[in-house]
Amino acid sequence: MSEEEKVSAWKQWKKNLGEARPWHLFDPVLRTTEDIAALRYNLCKGCEHFISATTQCTKCGCIMKAKTLLKNAECPVGKWGRDLTPSS
Repeated sequence: MSEEEKVSAWKQWKKNLGEARPWHLFDPVLRTTEDIAALRYNLCKGCEHFISATTQCTKCGCIMKAKTLLKNAECPVGKWGRDLTPSS
């Protein structure tokens, strides 16, 4: 992988995260409720981009069990949003 491809992959990963960052998991203010996280995660489990063995999304590469807990996180294909729950 070239240096340019590495930078591009990093930029894409940061774009996929939106405003949510992994370290936000340690800040209770930046976490959503368990109910909302469970609803989001259930939507992920039914998605064609969900890898059940690793609980990752093939679109954003995130571990969805963690990402769904973040208040400012969003689904990369629009199945749930940062406000509350499903975006559709």
